[in-house]
Amino acid sequence: MKIATESIKELREQSGAGVMECRNALVEAEGHLEKALQILKQQSLVKVEKKKSRTAAQGLIESYVHAGGRIAAMVELNCETDFVARTNEFKELAHNLAMQVAAMSPRFVRPEEIPAGSDVDPKATALLLQPYIKDQIMTIQDVINQTIAKTGENIKVSRFARFEIGE
Repeated sequence: MKIATESIKELREQSGAGVMECRNALVEAEGHLEKALQILKQQSLVKVEKKKSRTAAQGLIESYVHAGGRIAAMVELNCETDFVARTNEFKELAHNLAMQVAAMSPRFVRPEEIPAGSDVDPKATALLLQPYIKDQIMTIQDVINQTIAKTGENIKVSRFARFEIGE
């Protein structure tokens, strides 16, 4: 099947996947862009699962101070190599996570950290389950998974701190 270059470019812009991955997904989806996008999402989930067991000991600490200086957040984000920690995708993810912490005030990184028997809503208190402030359809874990698929390395949020004047 012949796939138009414009279709490959459009799918690549939407997904961030490589040219050949986009072409193959479009061939499998018989030229349908939405089906190809779903195929790429499934493939990236498989990649993410394979990488989750790998050690993430490099990374960076990102801070965000909200306008007016009344709220601030710091996030430690880890990856496998310092090369990835210096990429724009990784730095942008770290910055967006720090903004998320400042805006949404999570108390835990993962839902497993919530004490047993506590009556808190995991989607409100666990960072990884919160809706992403820039796209409410996605969770923070979805955003991290997208970056894992792009960089090819395991990425983990180790910890965060949030400060607010008067608290």
